[in-house]
Amino acid sequence: MESIGQLIKEELERQERSVSWFARKLCLDRSNVYRLFQRHTIDTGLLSRISIILGRDFFAVLSQQISDRRNTQQ
Repeated sequence: MESIGQLIKEELERQERSVSWFARKLCLDRSNVYRLFQRHTIDTGLLSRISIILGRDFFAVLSQQISDRRNTQQ
């Protein structure tokens, strides 16, 4: 299962958005954004804000990963 930080980083790159832009939207320092990319877990409130900023439902992405993982274990 891919980490949430990696998923966010990949989406940011897919949209060709800069880390500086993302940091401004989140009201964070760039260094905190880079730390975010390394995380395997994230607060749901922050994930909600990120989903809105990037226009992608990361909750649905995680749910699909869980479903896929469950199906491969059966």
